[in-house]
Amino acid sequence: MPVHFEHIAQGRNIPGIFILNYKLTIGQNINELILIAEASLDNEYQNRILNLPII
Repeated sequence: MPVHFEHIAQGRNIPGIFILNYKLTIGQNINELILIAEASLDNEYQNRILNLPII
């Protein structure tokens, strides 16, 4: 089991993890991350694992 899943199961916190989409270009993935960073609260993605793009 990946370490980040173990941390969540143990009640520990992890920062948000974003899994990049291999079908998008690097630039598109970066734009997605910039949009998320600009439009999100500091802890909005804490303990979450999400795939890009977030629609």
